[in-house]
Amino acid sequence: MNNSTTLSLSINPSFSPPFPSPATLITTPSSFSTFRQNSLRFAFYRSFGSKPIASFCRKARLCSLQGSSSAKSRKSFALGATEMTIAEDCLLEAVEEEEGPPDFSLLDPESNSRPRRIALFVEPSPFAYVSGYKNRFQNSIKYLREMGDEVMVVTTHEGAPKEFHGAKLIGSRSFPCPWYQKVPLSLALSPRIISAVAQFKPDIIHASSPGIMVFGALIIAKLLSVPIVMSYHTHVPVYIPRYTFSWLVQPMWWVITADLTLVPSAAIGRDLEAARATAANKIRLWNKGVDSESFHPRFKSHEMRLRLSNGEPDKPLIVHVGRLGVEKSLDFLRSLMDSLPEARIAFIGDGPSREDLEKLFEGMPAVFTGMLGGEELSQAYASGDVFVMPSESETLGLVVLEAMSSGIPVVGARAGGIPDIIPEDQDGKIGFLYTPGDLEDCLSKLKPLLDDKDLRETMGIAARLEMEKYDWRAATRKIRNENYNAAIWFWNKKRAQLLRPFQWLAKRIFPSSPDQEGNSQGC
Repeated sequence: MNNSTTLSLSINPSFSPPFPSPATLITTPSSFSTFRQNSLRFAFYRSFGSKPIASFCRKARLCSLQGSSSAKSRKSFALGATEMTIAEDCLLEAVEEEEGPPDFSLLDPESNSRPRRIALFVEPSPFAYVSGYKNRFQNSIKYLREMGDEVMVVTTHEGAPKEFHGAKLIGSRSFPCPWYQKVPLSLALSPRIISAVAQFKPDIIHASSPGIMVFGALIIAKLLSVPIVMSYHTHVPVYIPRYTFSWLVQPMWWVITADLTLVPSAAIGRDLEAARATAANKIRLWNKGVDSESFHPRFKSHEMRLRLSNGEPDKPLIVHVGRLGVEKSLDFLRSLMDSLPEARIAFIGDGPSREDLEKLFEGMPAVFTGMLGGEELSQAYASGDVFVMPSESETLGLVVLEAMSSGIPVVGARAGGIPDIIPEDQDGKIGFLYTPGDLEDCLSKLKPLLDDKDLRETMGIAARLEMEKYDWRAATRKIRNENYNAAIWFWNKKRAQLLRPFQWLAKRIFPSSPDQEGNSQGC
C-alpha cells in the first residue's frame, strides 16, 4: 500500500456487537498496520469470542483474492472482511508473524461488559490462612462480583465460608504441608470438585501458584479445555532451599507455566524471565493495591502501644508484621536490636520459626503477639514508630504497603518486590531501602527515624499519600479486562496451532476447487 492510496473501510454491521467506529481511514502503511493490529482484530475478537482471532492471511486464498505476499494477503483480507460475513471456519489457522495479543486496554468498556465465569483455585485458603495474598484474593473476588462476573472459588476447606460476596466456595480436603504444618495443602482433584467445576462451565481458570492445588487446576483446565492463568505469590528459588527441599525448585518452575502468568512485582517478573520459566510476553504485572481505609493512621492506639512495647510506650517501637519463617531473615533483627538498646520490637504474626525466634530474642525487649486481625491489626501497624522488613524473598510485600498506608515509615531490604513499592527515586522520601544483610547500612537509615519524631511524621505522611494511589478495584479491572483477555488470546493461538496438522491433512484428503471455495464464501 503506497502513501497516495486512501481507503475508507466500514466494519460490516454483521459483527456482533457492532464495532464502535463506523469507518477507519487508512492513508499510510503504518495506519494500515495499526488498523490490522488493533481495530480489525478487536472486531473479530468481539464477534467470535473464544474463536482464534489471529488467522488473517489464509482468508485471501479462500475468497479467491489476488496477491500472494504476506502484505497483499493481509490487505486483501482486510478489504474483503469489512464487506462480508465471516464464517466460523475462516478463523482456524494462526499466523506465524503474530507474537503477542493486541493491546486490550484500547477496548471500549462495552466490549468487556459481558459477564464472565471465573474459577479461582487458591491454596491455602484466603479466608482462613493469614498471608500477603489474603487481601489480594478477597478484594479480587469482591470486585469481580461487583463487575457482574460469576465466581467459583476452590480452596482448602478449613475455615472457608460457604459464600463470599456471592461467590460460590468449594472446600477441598487437605493435609498439612510437610515443612510448615500450619499450611494446609490440597490437590483438589476429587470427582466432586471436577464435576462442580465442569457444571460451572468457566470461561477461564485462575490458580495461585506455586503449590499442590495448582496441579489440580492444570489438569482440570486441560480436561475442560479452558484457558488457565497462574499468579505467582511464593518465590520458589528462595523459599524451598531454606526448607531443605532444593530438589523441588526446577519442577516448581515447570509447574507455573500457563497461558499467562501474573506476578506481583516487576522484579519477580524479571526473575521468571531469567529462569525461562515462561515466555516473556506471557508475564504480566498484577498491580499492587491496599485497603487504605482499614490501614489508616487514625487507628493509632495508646493501649495497643502499651501492649506492643511491653508497658514502655515512651521507648522507640519497631514493628514487624508477617509470617515468622526462616525465609524472612528475621534473625537479622536480633543483630539490629543489639545496636539499639533503647528500642523495643514487636512481632505480629505466627509461623514455623516462632519458637526459635522467641529463644533467639530471649531476655530482649521483644513482644510476640501471635496472629492479629481486624481492628487489632490496624492498631498494631499505626501504633509503631518504624516498620522494618529484612526479608529478601518478598514477591511484593503487602505488609509493607499496609504499614505505609497506616502512616509509619518503612526501612526495607533492597530485594525482591520491595523496591517496586519504594523505588529508587523515592528512597528517603516515602521510606528507606538498605543493602540486604548490611547491618551498618540498615542502622544508618533506622536510627535517624527513631531519634527524630518530625522526620518520622514527614515520611509517614508521604508514605500514606503514596498508598492512597493504589486501589484494589482498578487492579482487579485491569486483570479482568486486559490480562484475562490476553490469556484467552494465547490459549486460542495455541489451540489453532495444534489444529493445523489436522487441517492440512483434511485439505489433502478433501480438496476443494477454487470455484467452490469462492462460491462457498460468497465472495
